[in-house]
Amino acid sequence: MAVRNDDQRTGCAGPMDVIAQNARVVSPSFQHGRLSRRALFSALALALLGESTLAMPALAADVAVPGITTLPTLDVVGVSPSGDATLAADKSPYPVRGLDADQLDRMRSVDLTAAMDRSVPGITLNSVQGNPLQPDVQFRGFTGSPLLGIAQGIAVYQDGVRVNEIFGDTVNWDLLPQQGIDRLDVVTGANPVFGLNTLGGAIVLRSKNGFDDQGTQLSYEGGSFGREVASVESGGNNGAWGYYVLADNLYEQGWRDLSPSHARHYFANVGWHGERATLDLSLAKAKTDLTGNGAQSIEQLQRDRESIFTAPDETANDLTQATLRGSFHFNDDTVLSAMVYDRKVDTRSFNGDGSEAEECEADDDILCEEEDDEGNQEVVTDQNGNPISSEYDAVNNIGKRRQRAHGGNVQLVFSQDLAGHENQLVVGGDFLSGNVRYASIVAPAVLLEDRSTSRDSGLEIPEDALDVYASTRTYAWYATDTFNVTDALALTVSARYNETRTRIADQSGENPDLNGNHVFSRLNPAAGLAWKVNDALTAYGSYSESTRAPTPVELTCSDEDAPCKLPNQFISDPPLNQVVAKSWEAGLRGKHGDALRWQAGVFRTTSHDDILFQTTGGTTSNEGFFANVGDTRRQGLELSAQGSARAGVVEWSASYVWLDATYQDGFQENAANNPTADDDGLITVQRGDRIPGLPRHQLKAAVDVALTPTLRVGLNAQYRSSQYLRGDESNDLPQIAGYALFGLQATWDVTPRLQLSARIENLTDKRYASFGTLGEPDEIFPGDSDPRFLGPGAPRGGWVGARYRF
Repeated sequence: MAVRNDDQRTGCAGPMDVIAQNARVVSPSFQHGRLSRRALFSALALALLGESTLAMPALAADVAVPGITTLPTLDVVGVSPSGDATLAADKSPYPVRGLDADQLDRMRSVDLTAAMDRSVPGITLNSVQGNPLQPDVQFRGFTGSPLLGIAQGIAVYQDGVRVNEIFGDTVNWDLLPQQGIDRLDVVTGANPVFGLNTLGGAIVLRSKNGFDDQGTQLSYEGGSFGREVASVESGGNNGAWGYYVLADNLYEQGWRDLSPSHARHYFANVGWHGERATLDLSLAKAKTDLTGNGAQSIEQLQRDRESIFTAPDETANDLTQATLRGSFHFNDDTVLSAMVYDRKVDTRSFNGDGSEAEECEADDDILCEEEDDEGNQEVVTDQNGNPISSEYDAVNNIGKRRQRAHGGNVQLVFSQDLAGHENQLVVGGDFLSGNVRYASIVAPAVLLEDRSTSRDSGLEIPEDALDVYASTRTYAWYATDTFNVTDALALTVSARYNETRTRIADQSGENPDLNGNHVFSRLNPAAGLAWKVNDALTAYGSYSESTRAPTPVELTCSDEDAPCKLPNQFISDPPLNQVVAKSWEAGLRGKHGDALRWQAGVFRTTSHDDILFQTTGGTTSNEGFFANVGDTRRQGLELSAQGSARAGVVEWSASYVWLDATYQDGFQENAANNPTADDDGLITVQRGDRIPGLPRHQLKAAVDVALTPTLRVGLNAQYRSSQYLRGDESNDLPQIAGYALFGLQATWDVTPRLQLSARIENLTDKRYASFGTLGEPDEIFPGDSDPRFLGPGAPRGGWVGARYRF
């Protein structure tokens, strides 16, 4: 339940520029990268434009008093992804949580994921790619990730648009601008109203507009890792017409070797709000060029923590999105709303890696690869049929994805009394049509001294090329009704029917067995109660079900006898079953005036026919296949509290989550890089073994103090306990150690318009890892034998910033 590798750098230093200028990564001190001057000039122009657009006065917003990042006091919650239907918070049968624009602003986080990680109970980040804009976001043991191959279990919506991508339900967090978000809400449990992939929950974003967000401001921040961020936003209205515009630009060199990134976001909203009707048009554009060089061998990390395994690993995303939303109030009790959208995401990836081909036994001047279990070799040939020289000891995996999605939603809200009792009925329907064209090549390359790969060899390995087209259509109808049994007791019942059709077609003519059609459908129910014991205490409980249909990437890579190297190869595979999640939740929430708000609850979600990527090898375990492995269960305890004292001079928050995430069925797991695997590369996973990558204990706390009316300082802390490595589903290897992180922040309102800020992350310079997997280190570092790879966390970093409000 929601609470109300394109190398266009716009004058900014590209990866090769940074490599030439900085052989080593920037040290964690206040150093600056080069920020695009064009972006800064564009920001200034937009600010001036915002002052005169539509002849509207851009009324200066009240200067926000810096404070702590606590969860807000909420009076109403949304009951659908569109946010057009609301419900009193004390009638919600689910926990109520979220972050508003002021709280996001005070944190000065690099992006939305860091803000959620710092303040939302149950959310943690895994640094799989090693890039701050490309983390795995985990909530109660379910994941929303930008990477293919990760079991996705979180649905993400922006203004009613489902932003999980077509190909693999992945979430490109780098395309979401934090500065343009008015509200971020976290839905708990397998709530069916929020559609496919809501296994553990949903994240619902609402963008800013000129009616709720008025004024113009410029901001800048710079500091460690060569990171610089500049943004401008402006909004206003004349009572009927409103506008909001945003432009931001981020560039950093990164703290690890050869790891620059660049992200730009543009957003605009024009709206008309009348007495009974509204109409809003939103346009979004984003371009990112990210380098995430991934996990590193544990032995090499001990020698050089800033080092990388191989390079580059570049991902360039280009987003264009248009959304048209409208509503009409027939009367105070009946509201019709509708939304249509078109979303396009082009992705280019360039991944340099070690080659699995070796010198031929018969001729060491050319490359061969093993063809069968007996070790017979076959010569590797290029696109012209010529043998490839053994000097090429690496490969470049080059891929292009063109994803298109369009759809819409229609919803009716009826708030008439039923049999003399208050009642709200919401009915609606969704339609989504999307397609993806994916093509990839594998090009021979030479591994250079800095472990990056050479480019533009002019050669390709045709057997590893792919050209595939996939389309999917989803129709859904949903209803949710909240009936007041008494003034204190509210009953909510919900249901949603989904039907998803996926078609896959080979475009190259070389893989006709890829062609296929798949259909998945199910009716998912939910029911819950909220009992307002008194003004200070509410009890709640619920049961819900939701599903996840197998994605095109999973459907084309599910054959154990023909493993894929993500995301480059696919084959004709047996069908997969959709995942069905069944969730229970119960708890208490209360308050003591404005000084204390708290919540305590328990939850359990069982996923039936869960889908897991089983690795069969590869230097970093990226080769394998998808399979239904049985049931998994995620259960736990969640506690949170927040409060203030001395009229807001002191503010604080704290939360604790205990998570027990386990396999409920035993199975044989392909884990070729696990040293405990048998001769066939298999490990035995038993019922009760913990799911890797998930800490059992999470603790977050923060305190913020106003030293003067204009100066505030704050301290925040996070603790995560140990976790198992991916590839060790049998829990046989040592866990990654737990860790605690601390941060400081301060803001000073120099004038009502000018604010200065400073912050430090990882205050104690803790060496830690948030992610681990298994691989083959000796492919790059001869003599290394430890198969553990870790995703190292960033060292201490500091940034200073300024913001001016017109």
